[in-house]
Amino acid sequence: MHSMDSTREWVSYPEAEQYCGLSHTTIWRLVTNGHIKSARVGRSVRIHLPSLRRFMEERAEASRGDH
Repeated sequence: MHSMDSTREWVSYPEAEQYCGLSHTTIWRLVTNGHIKSARVGRSVRIHLPSLRRFMEERAEASRGDH
């Protein structure tokens, strides 16, 4: 297992899964619903890591407010 370079903005699905611990299907659903950005290059899809981070941070803040 390798550590993810924190300066990279675009990552593969497996790297995004490793970063946040969500499944491929969940990340795909977030992309499809417009919650996080993605880019298709040929047959490859890359996930925009800053938008994934932002999504996760928003969910963490929302869950703090529920307690």
